[in-house]
Amino acid sequence: MTAPASQDSFGARGTLTVGDASHEVFRLSALPGADRLPFSLKILLENLLRTEDGQNITADHVRALVNWDPKADPSTEIQFTPARVIMQDFTGVPCVVDLATMREAVAQLGGDPSKVNPLAPAELVIDHSVIADIFGSPDAFERNVDLEYQRNRERYQFLRWGQSAFDEFKVVPPGTGIVHQVNIEHLARVVMTRGGQAYPDTLVGTDSHTTMVNGIGVLGWGVGGIEAEAAMLGQPVSMLIPRVVGFKLHGELPSGTTATDLVLTITEMLREHGVVGKFVEFYGSGVGAVPLANRATIGNMSPEFGSTCAIFPVDGETIDYLKLTGRSAEQVALVEAYAKEQGLWHDPDAEPLYSETLELDLGTVVPSIAGPKRPQDRIELAAAKQAFRNTIGEYVSPGESVVDEAVEESFPASDSPTYAHADDEGGKPRTVLSAANGAAGRPSRPTRVTTEAGTFELDHGAVAIAAITSCTNTSNPSVMIGAALLARKAVERGLSSKPWVKTTLAPGSKVVMDYYERAGLLPYLEKLGFNLVGYGCTTCIGNSGPLQEEISTAVNDADLAVVSVLSGNRNFEGRINPDVKMNYLASPPLVVAYALAGSMDLDLSTEPLGTDQNGESVYLSDIWPSPQEVQEVIGSAISAEGFSEGYSDVFAGDDRWRSLPTPEGKTFEWDADSTYVRRPPYFEGMGMEPEAVTDIAGARVLARLGDSVTTDHISPAGAIKADSPAGRYLREHGVERKDFNSYGSRRGNHEVMIRGTFANIRLRNLLLDDVQGGFTRNFLAGGEQTTIYDASVAYAEAGVPLVILAGKEYGSGSSRDWAAKGTSLLGVRAVIAESFERIHRSNLIGMGVLPLQFPEGESVESLGLSGVETFDISGVTELNDGSTPRTVRVTATGEDGQRVEFDAVVRIDTPGEADYYRNGGIMQYVLRKMVRG
Repeated sequence: MTAPASQDSFGARGTLTVGDASHEVFRLSALPGADRLPFSLKILLENLLRTEDGQNITADHVRALVNWDPKADPSTEIQFTPARVIMQDFTGVPCVVDLATMREAVAQLGGDPSKVNPLAPAELVIDHSVIADIFGSPDAFERNVDLEYQRNRERYQFLRWGQSAFDEFKVVPPGTGIVHQVNIEHLARVVMTRGGQAYPDTLVGTDSHTTMVNGIGVLGWGVGGIEAEAAMLGQPVSMLIPRVVGFKLHGELPSGTTATDLVLTITEMLREHGVVGKFVEFYGSGVGAVPLANRATIGNMSPEFGSTCAIFPVDGETIDYLKLTGRSAEQVALVEAYAKEQGLWHDPDAEPLYSETLELDLGTVVPSIAGPKRPQDRIELAAAKQAFRNTIGEYVSPGESVVDEAVEESFPASDSPTYAHADDEGGKPRTVLSAANGAAGRPSRPTRVTTEAGTFELDHGAVAIAAITSCTNTSNPSVMIGAALLARKAVERGLSSKPWVKTTLAPGSKVVMDYYERAGLLPYLEKLGFNLVGYGCTTCIGNSGPLQEEISTAVNDADLAVVSVLSGNRNFEGRINPDVKMNYLASPPLVVAYALAGSMDLDLSTEPLGTDQNGESVYLSDIWPSPQEVQEVIGSAISAEGFSEGYSDVFAGDDRWRSLPTPEGKTFEWDADSTYVRRPPYFEGMGMEPEAVTDIAGARVLARLGDSVTTDHISPAGAIKADSPAGRYLREHGVERKDFNSYGSRRGNHEVMIRGTFANIRLRNLLLDDVQGGFTRNFLAGGEQTTIYDASVAYAEAGVPLVILAGKEYGSGSSRDWAAKGTSLLGVRAVIAESFERIHRSNLIGMGVLPLQFPEGESVESLGLSGVETFDISGVTELNDGSTPRTVRVTATGEDGQRVEFDAVVRIDTPGEADYYRNGGIMQYVLRKMVRG
């Protein structure tokens, strides 16, 4: 974005010459004391210097930042102007839908539609739509991509229209890679050049894992799609100067551990410390010992520990990575010169000011996994079997029979070391998971299954999915090559994946397959069933595809608690696959190991994975590659040429993409029959002046929710159930079950997404007893159970506003705009929670929903609320005076007339957010401002 001429109150404007090019820069050295700031705040400071306009960004804002008090609670609002915006297609399609709708709305209000145009570079990577339907075969990739185009033709045509209709908007077509990996390997500039200026590359993205780019020294984070739209249209991001947590690293990772183990350790530490809404920054002598790929892996997991960002400074490792990934010599030289000129080059001996600090000796990291439902729940690999057994009772029917250890020991082992066979008293063949798997007190429901691979028996804890997937790890050559080397060793010892495991390989970019082929490692992965299924998020986003029909039937008929093991960053309930109850995050090598083991009920550190050709036990330690082996392959198989070739024509796409018919025109011609892309209702009846904010009276509770309700619970991205409101809608519109696709792929259709809001199959609405899924009570009909969507329709027809009650960490997870959009369109006026995650709180305001917080130390339970009460919220109207009330009065009236009253904290944290709320949402605010301009 070309910034307006800065007022330059501090005389910071200067010139930086690198090679033959000269660039205008705003030197931080013009501000005494700037050198004491953390790396991330220096980037924000430069942003303010360059965009100082005397109105939104003033000299006082600059002074407030340079005089930052690290120990103070955030209170000073600043306006951050990101250099660019990045999107993926799940969240990007709604953005483009909204922009297209805004063009029409501007015209209706008498404005110029062409003003609705990105003012900053906006890049969208289509990576969330490929589903791993086909797996374990050489043609899996081609068949999955064919299916992807069949399902998403309407969406892709729409995006191609957007690419031609909007300036500064580019699309990376399907089959290229995962947005965050494409970002760090190709799109990220580290230093931008635009309009004759050089300045730090900064961004916001419509995916919470945008923070992966923090690993190469680029400041950016995930925002909701509605915030991203505003940024594209020239609106700065309103934020408070944050607290910054310094995370000091020293030492080296021990042999046998991976970057995944490191990031799970850091996630656990930071989630326990509490970093929600804070910046995290890594410093110290250990930074130089952390490879760039590991830095990106750590940055990627920022949403899992809750921070706004998790950034590493620029140093020699950054420069080496830019060279490796094929950046031009001119760009590399500019990055180094600019970073050194601005004091952004890492000094391992420096001790910047930080609000808080933590420290980690890398040598203390041990092999780990995380699960079964939260990324921060780290488990040491050696304790994984026992942790599974401690948890399995939560996922099986009460009173289920258990394996008796004495009986188990009396049966001789079969030829397979994984099983022991016996007949129970009824003469029915019974299988219990054996030495590797049986235990006193472990629930067991052995179920016989026959597939093309033969007959076998499943029980609780069987690994149904083993997926090498997700931006977190597939961008990291050390763990990807480690997985392939482990596969080679396993194949050489005669091991194979268990026949009930769905094995998938979904790299983050084509570069991975290039170095796999150069190293000759691909045949070993394929021998174990890890064939390429696509370049995309697949399993981590809920696109794991169906299990084999026979296995799915057995799992559901017997209500088995089977598991997935994935090298991802998300394992929330109901996210991975509707048949899978327990989900574990692990490094790619451990994903392969669990595919060999076939069960979570196995101690990989002490028990064999199987037997080799000579009948000898094979342990994980026998086939685990050494760091030296991994580095040898990295050195011989990875080159700058591989990256340059892989990204040589990144926006062109394949024949499928290029042959799509592309609509033309500055406004989009909506198809009334489309079930993918429809005009949303946000601007219907909107006038130039916003209506006055009102108090909330007579509201009913749509859902009463507990702690750690994620955006996956609120707006699922995975499969659409046939009997759900969304499924019924699609059937009514002529869509067959096989063509439902996913919620994520249909985010351009608000009718589907409203019906999918709070429709996660694992959602627990505490208004109901022992019921999971998108259900609630309709208090207008005597409290009868119905779907959340159907109840919302009844309440809307009766003119009854709605509220949500929730516990701690409400809205954690992906920066998914539909979690807020759907909430708003259901008629929810306010969410009252014990605490919010940053992005979702902001998104609620952006959709005109009021986020309220229970008084400190109070909760639904402590206040004696049940959710059957009627709620009145007064004091909201103070916003009409241009101020923001600190609290509002909430009165809950029970069925017996008893009242509970409390002062809820208004979580509108900045004046900018208050403006959005007064306008009914951020899009309405931007639209009115655009027309007036």
